[in-house]
Parts: sequence; C-alpha cells; structure tokens
Amino acid sequence: MSDVRSASSPRPPSAPGEADELRPLADDCAADARMYVDTIADVARGSAPDAALPLGLLALSQVLLMGARLGAIQDVVPAERFEPDSGPDAELDDLRAGLAVVFEGLDEYADVTDPVTDPTATSGSLVGDLSEIASCLTHGLAHYDRGDILEALWWWQFSYLSGWGERAAMALRVLQSLLAHVRLDADADVVAEAEFDALNC
Repeated sequence: MSDVRSASSPRPPSAPGEADELRPLADDCAADARMYVDTIADVARGSAPDAALPLGLLALSQVLLMGARLGAIQDVVPAERFEPDSGPDAELDDLRAGLAVVFEGLDEYADVTDPVTDPTATSGSLVGDLSEIASCLTHGLAHYDRGDILEALWWWQFSYLSGWGERAAMALRVLQSLLAHVRLDADADVVAEAEFDALNC
C-alpha cells in the first residue's frame, strides 16, 4: 500500500529509547485494537444477536479512547521514511458479510461530508465503518506483532486522524441511536395499558 510519508519531507530519526518510552502506550493500543477486532468478529458471526448493539457500542467506545490518547500526544516518528511491508492485509470479506446480515435494514444512515468544512448531506454505512476500523487496526497490529512499535503507533495515530476516528465516531452515534430506539420506543397502546394497570393496581 502507498505510504503518505513517501511524499513528505525527510523526517528526523527517532530519539534513542523512544520505542521503549512508548512501549506501554503501544501495548495498551494493541490490546484495545485486538478487543475491537475480536468483538466485532463475534458480532459478525451472530454469536449473540440480542447483544450486537451494546457489544458494538462498548467496542467502539473503547477504541475511540485509544484514538483519543493517540491524538493527544505528539506525532509519532518512525525510524524509516517508508512504511515497511507488514505482509498481506487481513481478509475481511467474511466480516463484512456477517455484519451485513446482522445489521440488515439498519446499515445506511444520514451523514455529512465534513461537519466543519463541507456540511453537504450524504449517507454512511455502518457495516462499512465497522469493517474499515477493523482493517486499520489490524494493519497496525501486523506491525506491532513484528515488534515494530513505532511503526504500529504511527499507523494507528495517522489512520485515526485521517480516517477511522471519524468513522468510529459516526458508527458510535448510530449504534447509540439504534440502542436508544430499541430501549425507549414502545407501542402507545402498550404504554397506556401499563399506565392503566399501574394506576388501578
């Protein structure tokens, strides 16, 4: 895959010991990334269909905290100007297909191109968002599992700011809205009967 660094000016080399200093953050990020990927894979398999919304909500909330931590620190600077090959990207076709089944009829939602610079109305895909986040996190995990801590952190940080962070925020809002409708929306006649029974108990 192309690397945005290839078109940028040369970066200064990483300071000695920087990888060791950032190791605890990288370990935390890797754990959060694996948790997200594993949870969304469970949702896609239909392991607990009644828990799909709350599980997705929890996974997104945790991984957004990971992204916020990465966004709050200075830019991570890898040792190499070009991203090293981390092997083939993970195959996510089965994940997308499973999520499409789980969220059938709930996938598309209203969105805007950019809430700050271009509020043009558009549409988003919950399945697409959840899959894209998994793809970005898995790519970083490939670097992490090879022992390239700085490269993994750079990738997670860059892709959070340029893509998956926004998609995770929108997916979180959609899942929260769906969960709220499931919990709070009720048939008016059922509510009236419940109120009548409560008042005449």
